[in-house]
Amino acid sequence: MAKEKTVYVCSNCGQESAKWVGKCPSCGEWNSFKEFTVRKEKQVSFTSSILGTADADGTQGARPIPVGKIVSDEEPRLDMHDGELNRVLGGGLVPGSLVLLGGEPGIGKSTLILQTVLSLTDKRVLYVSGEESARQLKLRADRLARRVADMGKSATDVLDESQCRVVCETSLEHIFLHIKNEQPQLVVIDSIQTIMTESVDSSPGSISQVRECAALLLKFAKETNIPVILIGHINKEGTLAGPKVLEHIVDAVLQFEGDQHYMYRILRSIKNRFGSTAELGIYEMRQDGLRQVSNPSELLLTENHEGLSGVAITSTIEGVRPFMIETQALVSTAAYGTPQRSATGFDLRRLNMLLAVLEKRVGFKLAQKDVFLNIAGGLKVTDPAIDLSVIAAVLSSNVDTGIEAGVCMAGEVGLSGEIRPVNRIEQRVAEASKLGFRRMIVPKYNLQGLDTSKLKIELVPVRKVEEALRVLFG
Repeated sequence: MAKEKTVYVCSNCGQESAKWVGKCPSCGEWNSFKEFTVRKEKQVSFTSSILGTADADGTQGARPIPVGKIVSDEEPRLDMHDGELNRVLGGGLVPGSLVLLGGEPGIGKSTLILQTVLSLTDKRVLYVSGEESARQLKLRADRLARRVADMGKSATDVLDESQCRVVCETSLEHIFLHIKNEQPQLVVIDSIQTIMTESVDSSPGSISQVRECAALLLKFAKETNIPVILIGHINKEGTLAGPKVLEHIVDAVLQFEGDQHYMYRILRSIKNRFGSTAELGIYEMRQDGLRQVSNPSELLLTENHEGLSGVAITSTIEGVRPFMIETQALVSTAAYGTPQRSATGFDLRRLNMLLAVLEKRVGFKLAQKDVFLNIAGGLKVTDPAIDLSVIAAVLSSNVDTGIEAGVCMAGEVGLSGEIRPVNRIEQRVAEASKLGFRRMIVPKYNLQGLDTSKLKIELVPVRKVEEALRVLFG
């Protein structure tokens, strides 16, 4: 008979304690410890229970291996047939990896994964749904198949050729039985908060259930070399729901974000043991699913702002991709005693610093004026190279003079008013030239060693903020 014991688990961070405490020693939350009953059961290797394999001498489990004898050949990654998803994963899905995809409700997590697995006609996929019925998934698959379909193929042909198997199940033990019967090459769990195991006596979605199910799925993935994709919810603070240890267990954490009022979605890599976390993928939400956006600049620069003040175009880089964005500013007389400072998609503290530089080094008095800043399209940008465009947009709105069409810029602004160099200037210039910009204001230091003879765009080097503003406004 399995032994039972009682533990107290913090509902905020997952810290365990043998007795109840008022304040969590790990995260400092008060009255967050809940009582759980845990059954101790014998652990069975998934390699033997699911695939029916064991070591040559009948023993099971891992053995110590000399580090020099470990085979380190790079395994071929699974092509997801989605360029944006492959980029964020680091080139494809690694066999035996556990990937967690999180995002707000209705943002398109299930749509992204289902659309991807429908295109994997060469891989057997088991899609485990704990939230939707099979009929709901079929209705969505009918809609998504029209986007997956190639020329000459109908949506019915795509669904018939797909090797995706759907099962609606919430018991982890039953899920492993389905895996044993189907022998898939990829497993999708939608979502991890709905899955429960009988070894933990608590409701689905609780701290202990999420942690235990994720640990068992990780053990399964590593022993069978079958990749598993988990879809997870987020809480009201915007972080992934469940214990923080969930993010430590998985190999990669992907965040699917975007505003439901905008048509684009951004896929970011928060953690990736097999690739860079600086990559991001951009999608456009449409009626028939998600469309990959290979050139985000064309999506973000859709308006003609010629003659309008308070708009500056800058070149930013996310991961390895450069794209052009609009920086919009509005400066008006303060209606109340205290001037307002508001920034959307930009760090408010950095905006206050740039306004102080503009007042101290250039001489423009903005202390009694409201300043509102917005990155067009709802993007959140942390690249310091947009500092120069922020100052240019603020000054353009202040003097109510538009910036000449066909002019863009990139540069970091220092506290002394100098324009500091930015990284990967060649890629920024190439993107601006490709989109038809005629002039680009860049830091003077970035021109050292840069061959400008073959460029189709005029580069204007500047050292200080005053020089850049003189070029823009005369």
